[in-house]
Amino acid sequence: MFTSLSRAARRRALAVAAALLALCGMLVWWLAPFGSPAPSGTVTFSTGVPTGVYQRYGKLLRQALAQDLPEVTIKLTDSEGSQQNLARVATGKADFTVATADAVAQYQRDRKPGFERLRGCARLYDDYVQLVVRKGSPLRKVQDLKGLRVGVGQDGSGVRLIADRVLAAAGLAPVRDVRAVSAGIDTMPGLLERGELDAFFWSGGLPTQAVQDLSERTPVRLIPLDPELVAQLHDVGDSTRHYRSAKIPADAYAKAQDGQSVETLAVANLLVTTEEADADLVEGFTRTVIRSRDGIGRLVHPAQLVDLRTAVYTDPLELHEGARRYYRSVKP
Repeated sequence: MFTSLSRAARRRALAVAAALLALCGMLVWWLAPFGSPAPSGTVTFSTGVPTGVYQRYGKLLRQALAQDLPEVTIKLTDSEGSQQNLARVATGKADFTVATADAVAQYQRDRKPGFERLRGCARLYDDYVQLVVRKGSPLRKVQDLKGLRVGVGQDGSGVRLIADRVLAAAGLAPVRDVRAVSAGIDTMPGLLERGELDAFFWSGGLPTQAVQDLSERTPVRLIPLDPELVAQLHDVGDSTRHYRSAKIPADAYAKAQDGQSVETLAVANLLVTTEEADADLVEGFTRTVIRSRDGIGRLVHPAQLVDLRTAVYTDPLELHEGARRYYRSVKP
């Protein structure tokens, strides 16, 4: 009798416990769903000029993102370059972009609209300054550009920022001492070929396809930028500390360099967003940038230089929380 009652009591207790557990499970599911919904929606990525590295990189990154973030639609928009890219993201006209560190620092220094909202996702690859002339040109140094027609990039580009600074460091006033032509990498090679330019500046990853194609059509060469110019640039102020002395490898443009490396300066590119960007989206975006390095790098060589060990250093921008979450997840 006691044994029978004890078993019945145990069965009732187990039934009550099971019901309570089921109820608790439902409450947990209702109050705190397991996992976050996958990022979705349309994202605008501001790239660069046609035939430039930014645009080619953006197109390939969009393909990689379509695999990793299938619910996110990436809309690419052309731009004049870093300065315009930053303005778009900072003012909400774009969600992500690529810009050089010196352009970011200048945007912050000038306290332009939305500068305090900008955040970094990854340090990508370096841009190298390339000063291109025809092979038979007598020009040998930056100072020789005085009075000549010089392509300096479009007004909203990072090229324009660097070209103006390099000219000034060489003692030339960009407005007064050269005939500055505002044009992008999509048009400057043709202008040089047709004799409508004496030289042009370009700042981009190596090799830049437009310069490569030009060197294979027309005999051209690169003018060295003396390391002393970098020291003089650093004297301008904090926004120029991101430049470093560098060499364009001898095989970057084989026909233009005759087996010789060329002295120049380099500056890092950053993947940029804003502090309001969804953390899950930024984490996924950053993950794809790192994972797609080899695939994109087979077609856009500079992308091969994206490195997980250095990607976290987005100075002068604070790292976005979503990007920080990704780097923590892969930290050894």
